[in-house]
Amino acid sequence: MTPTPLRLVTIIAEHVLREPITADLKRLGARGYSVGEVEGEGTRGIHAQDWQGKNVRIEAIVSPEVADRAMSHLAATYFTDYSVVAWTTSVEVWRSGKFG
Repeated sequence: MTPTPLRLVTIIAEHVLREPITADLKRLGARGYSVGEVEGEGTRGIHAQDWQGKNVRIEAIVSPEVADRAMSHLAATYFTDYSVVAWTTSVEVWRSGKFG
């Protein structure tokens, strides 16, 4: 077995965006994703999690084509009006059949 090069899409977003973004990822071609709550500080200071909920970290391992579609969609749909940061990382996956 040899590794397959894929991309890891990582998104940090407001808690309210969890469902819309995960639905978008599936619609754009991701076969699955992982979600966890995160906290931290950025250019706007510490997140007001007491009343808004913690930020979410959403990750999906996808093909380069799906990663590009996802990043373009995030930029067009969420970057202007929401607190969202996203990046991709090149990864090698040993169980590539699980990712499409």
